[in-house]
Amino acid sequence: MDNLVNLRGRKSNEKKLVQSLVVLLKNTTWRCGRLERSIVQHLYKRHANFKSPSATIKELMINLNVAAEKKEEYIDALRRLEKRDIIKIVPLQPLPTL
Repeated sequence: MDNLVNLRGRKSNEKKLVQSLVVLLKNTTWRCGRLERSIVQHLYKRHANFKSPSATIKELMINLNVAAEKKEEYIDALRRLEKRDIIKIVPLQPLPTL
């Protein structure tokens, strides 16, 4: 029973995470893996093309062709980058209705 509750909670947290915004803070990939480098490189290229240095997690997953099997590994890579203060994950908030 506890496993079902944990799974349900993890799914909702994952859903909230996918609807978050990733902002590039530093353009460094020192001691990063291949997946982390590709994330930082993608965000930097967006910034170099006069766009915002941020993207949604869902958009990054589509552009980097992340397979369903690699989704957990991808989310772990994002968390490692956030821990090293290379990116910041900001939750998107819905616009207030008037």
